[in-house]
Amino acid sequence: MTAIDPVANLSALIRCPSVTPAEGGALTALEAMLKPLGFTVDRVMATEEGTPDIENLYARLGTGGPHLMFAGHTDVVPVGDESAWTHGPFSADIAGGEMYGRGAVDMKGGIACFAAAVARHIDKHGAPEGSISFLITGDEEGPAINGTTKLLEWAAARGERWDACLVGEPTNPDHLGDTIKIGRRGSLSGTITVHGVQGHAAYPHLADSPVRGILSLTRALMDPPFDGGTDNFQPSNLEVTTIDVANKAVNVIPSKASASFNIRFNDTWEADNLRAEIIARLDRAAAESPLRPGRPPVRYDLTWSERPSHVFLTRNNALIASLSGAVEAVTGREPKLSTTGGTSDARFIKDYCPVVEFGLVGQTMHMVDERVAVADLETLTQIYETFISRWFGHAAD
Repeated sequence: MTAIDPVANLSALIRCPSVTPAEGGALTALEAMLKPLGFTVDRVMATEEGTPDIENLYARLGTGGPHLMFAGHTDVVPVGDESAWTHGPFSADIAGGEMYGRGAVDMKGGIACFAAAVARHIDKHGAPEGSISFLITGDEEGPAINGTTKLLEWAAARGERWDACLVGEPTNPDHLGDTIKIGRRGSLSGTITVHGVQGHAAYPHLADSPVRGILSLTRALMDPPFDGGTDNFQPSNLEVTTIDVANKAVNVIPSKASASFNIRFNDTWEADNLRAEIIARLDRAAAESPLRPGRPPVRYDLTWSERPSHVFLTRNNALIASLSGAVEAVTGREPKLSTTGGTSDARFIKDYCPVVEFGLVGQTMHMVDERVAVADLETLTQIYETFISRWFGHAAD
């Protein structure tokens, strides 16, 4: 049956050079896998001024409930130095029991395995009593504006409703079965600009160095800790990611200095009260640490990134138990339920239905020679197939 072999599926997907924002043939390859299984397939082009147009795919099998969504992305990050690859980044070569190629684990491999799992389920049991859909974007590795958010809005506007979602991102650090993601920390970013007075480094009394101010303000952001963590999340953590004065002369005091920061926060906070805490810290540091004794408080501007990612935690027992049970049944491992790591498109899906994440081992994602063990493709397909059967059984209860 078409799509029943995850290795063949992944080979077809890797050979499509779908570096964001290019579709590269990947959605066409996926459509060719799903249509023979009975899926109706829609290709949805999303646009927004100032951003690349993105082609997405939505496919559905069945018309009734319960309705299980599988979500992911076929776009991949750039290959970097292609000459450094042992095998071509879009060759899908197999060597030493591993398939090489950009997107092998992040996350064309997950898509290939879920398509194979659905094909096997249909081959053994027929179509499920309910619906399965694929919500696949071409914009996850890019600005994430014309991808999952627009596709969810499009689908919901035409009446699509989901009972649960599995995102096939690579969640396992070392072995298949290590980790299921049941939530994600929030993410908030901003940039501070401190204003000083430019002058000669030998005459500091005639200038005000903004570097002194930016150091005081960034120190206040990082200490003391924002919290000690919660039952489900590690402590919130702020990192200063850049400090820049755009100054090429060592004997010139610059006129301004800027610093960017990102905080990954737990469920102690929401974006609004976290912003207020950050502003309070900056205001205190600005008042208490003038650029020089006797000078006015530090003058600074704060610019927030446009869209924070909000913290969430999934508590849907049928979804989590179905997936955990499937992982343990196939691998013998009891997976850890985790909220660690970065953000994913699950942050958008959570507003529509309960969502969890589980996929391949992510050790080589975004690296030169990204690759996946062929054996892991078969194992993940078996996990997904078992999960499909268990979830439809639990959801029907």
